[in-house]
Amino acid sequence: MKPKPVIPREQANLDVEEAIRYYLSEGSERAALGFIDALERAYAHIGRHPASGSPRYAFELDLPGLRFWLLQRYPQIVLYVELDDRVDVWRVLHGQRDIPAWMRDPGKS
Repeated sequence: MKPKPVIPREQANLDVEEAIRYYLSEGSERAALGFIDALERAYAHIGRHPASGSPRYAFELDLPGLRFWLLQRYPQIVLYVELDDRVDVWRVLHGQRDIPAWMRDPGKS
């Protein structure tokens, strides 16, 4: 089966930029680059296996089809929905945040 393209929404891209800025502000270019690598691996995985993410927040937020995938070695999660022609990435958030609150109010970032 052909992988689906993974397309992040504008808010997901802003989340990624915020995480990179944080790692760089902590003086760790290595962590920032590692985060980018982990995110690319996550996008590749969910493009090939979109149903493998957890539907936990779909139930909490009453958003059918919403799934999340945890980055390897980083605390961020990718929140996404599989569509017929692509994987739609909604957010890339730190897993320790109140995810339902952040999903309801994108202005929190």
